[in-house]
Amino acid sequence: MQIVETTNEGLKRAYSVTIAAVDIAARIEGEVEKIAPQVRMPGFRPGKVPANLVRKMHGPALHQEALNTSIREAMDKLVADHKLRPATQPGVSLGEGYEEGKDAELTVELEVLPAIEVPSLDGLKLEKLVVPVSDAEVDEQVARIAAGNKSFTDAKKGKKAAEGDQLIIDFTGKLDGVEFEGGKAEDAALEIGSGRFIPGFEEQLVGVKAGDEKTITVNFPDDYPAENLKGKEATFDIVVKAVKVPGETAIDDDFAKNLGLEGLDQLKGLLRGQLEQETAGLTRTQMKRALLDQLAAGHDFDVPPSMVEAEFNQIWAQLQQEAAREEDPAAAMAEIEAEKEDYRSIAVRRVRLGLLLSEIGQANNVQVSQQEMSMLLSQAAQQYRPEDRQRFVEYVQQDPLAAAQLRAPLYEDKVVDFLFDKAEVTEREVTREELQAAIEADDSAPAAEAKPTKKAAPKKAAKKDEAKEEAQADAAPAEEAKPAKKAAKPKAEKAEGEEAPKKAPAKKAAAKK
Repeated sequence: MQIVETTNEGLKRAYSVTIAAVDIAARIEGEVEKIAPQVRMPGFRPGKVPANLVRKMHGPALHQEALNTSIREAMDKLVADHKLRPATQPGVSLGEGYEEGKDAELTVELEVLPAIEVPSLDGLKLEKLVVPVSDAEVDEQVARIAAGNKSFTDAKKGKKAAEGDQLIIDFTGKLDGVEFEGGKAEDAALEIGSGRFIPGFEEQLVGVKAGDEKTITVNFPDDYPAENLKGKEATFDIVVKAVKVPGETAIDDDFAKNLGLEGLDQLKGLLRGQLEQETAGLTRTQMKRALLDQLAAGHDFDVPPSMVEAEFNQIWAQLQQEAAREEDPAAAMAEIEAEKEDYRSIAVRRVRLGLLLSEIGQANNVQVSQQEMSMLLSQAAQQYRPEDRQRFVEYVQQDPLAAAQLRAPLYEDKVVDFLFDKAEVTEREVTREELQAAIEADDSAPAAEAKPTKKAAPKKAAKKDEAKEEAQADAAPAEEAKPAKKAAKPKAEKAEGEEAPKKAPAKKAAAKK
């Protein structure tokens, strides 16, 4: 085998690889000897079919397999001998005019990961913004739960329904005077002002009394789940059976017990824990951004263009989806087009940080355990239909690149946690509003920091996604120098109805979804 380097420019490499015909032929002969004992042919005893007949019967398949194996081994030797760390799957092309009996001339093109100097972790300083959870916040959450668990009692005879009152009604919906499926219900409870029913429905019932009959006209929203009702005008014949008024909900142990808890103290403890977990997540987001900003500011190295392009394409696809959902898709698309280069800068930053975090993790033996990987795989498999989940698991187990991509976000978080432990962290107590402001301030960082300055409507969702883990994509690490090219997933379809709006229950067509 002969390997000659033809290009060495920046992170781009190209090679000419020659696999000798005699080596391929020897591999074919080895395969013939291996399968001959299993070949069956009329007129010959089992295992006694001559090699030349075996070659004649299976020659093309054996040659193709021998060629493919030789190419794989050549690629492994190329990477090992030249100490390459491919950034993407190498492009391999076989010279024109190749046929059995000739040397195989290969052209190999690839991009390699840059040589990155692992930064010193001495002097790493971070400020941790801490939000204490006050008793008042806990009490506010308790009050909200109480408001959502109202009790209603019958109103005095003749009372006119007002905002906040509950009606017990029968209704029948009609399109052009004809009843439609799912538009009828009996003894339906409706709280005026709750917004549970389609726009205009509840408002027209203000002032009714028990025993009243009324016909109202409403328009179903254009995005209503039922296709036959979208944007349609409908009438509803309504019979008011009762008017009820909200009662005072006593916030005490009995209230908590009705929720299945031991008492009010346990309810408050659970709510405090939820609030603390929520603020801890915001604090982590703020700290992670500050950490990544420090790393980005101190490192500026070339990154593989193919990795940047793949990252940018993911960002751009998300932006296009967001733009398509805007009131004026064309205008939204034009706005993000005007800042296309800003988003390409974000892609560069994400790839650079990913490579840097990967180097730090490998240098400090940060690892994802087999148990953690099994949990990740189990969670990812849940997005597929039950009959496809095992196939997905086997696919990931057999494809190192797919496994690396599944592992990457957790690996990144573990590297970030490692850096948090190494940093000198000072705490500062702030309000929730101050913490939110600190996070949002990063959203408006200058383009030099690889973040756009203007805030187009469709861009907001993309920024929120970026801000969430500030680089799950920002740093999707090329763990263990694995190629960054995205592996194709198996053709496991999601279960029917997943991620699709659910149709309204038959007897609740008037309720807004």
